[in-house]
Amino acid sequence: VGPYVLVTPNVTRRKQLQQIAKKELDDLEQWKKEHRPGPITLVPQRLGGNESEAQVRQNQQMILMQSKYQKKHKREEYVKAKKAAEEAEILKKKAIQREKAERLEVKKRQEELQRREMLLEDQKYKTNELLNRLDVGLPKSDSCQIANPGPESTAWKRSHAYKQALREDENRRLEEMRQEQQRKAELLELKQKQEEETRTRTLKNEQRSCLPSLFIFYYTLRVNNAFLDRLQNRTQPNSIYHPGYTG
Repeated sequence: VGPYVLVTPNVTRRKQLQQIAKKELDDLEQWKKEHRPGPITLVPQRLGGNESEAQVRQNQQMILMQSKYQKKHKREEYVKAKKAAEEAEILKKKAIQREKAERLEVKKRQEELQRREMLLEDQKYKTNELLNRLDVGLPKSDSCQIANPGPESTAWKRSHAYKQALREDENRRLEEMRQEQQRKAELLELKQKQEEETRTRTLKNEQRSCLPSLFIFYYTLRVNNAFLDRLQNRTQPNSIYHPGYTG
């Protein structure tokens, strides 16, 4: 601990400060007593409205019942709208999945058609190669040559007719496959249009179904207001307020 200086307290100065503080407190109390507010004198007058307590209680009960009904109706409308939105979302997802499946099916059919065309081309190539061998009249591995070919033989006629029949049959099958593919594409487009019309019609029907509930709500509200107006007119025959005034 470092050095320190001990100061002797000034008793006289302390007493003077205490006396000053006491005098200020006494002055404050005296000022409060002098400026204390006096008694309030008001002219007697009638307070409250023109309705009795029973009527006010009845009006409060009616307002409470209406507010409960409105809250319940709003809650039902919210649940109904949420359910309709969820169903619409589910229908939309189903439609997307259906369209994906249909596109996949069309793609598979096109791949199958291409595979068949390639198979027919390969078959045509093999058949032409075989018929060319028959036209020569010798196997492909034989190196002999015919020096003086004779007139057109019966085997060549048969091979030519067979190639022509194969070509016609191939063209006919290709044309049938193209027509079938075109017919399926038209049916798919017609089906998509019908589904779009059905979704539009369903959406319009759902929108129309919401109108009766709103009409019932507003009709009930008007009936309650009219009942309250009649009740107020009966209880206040000399009232200067207009009908429908709730105070």
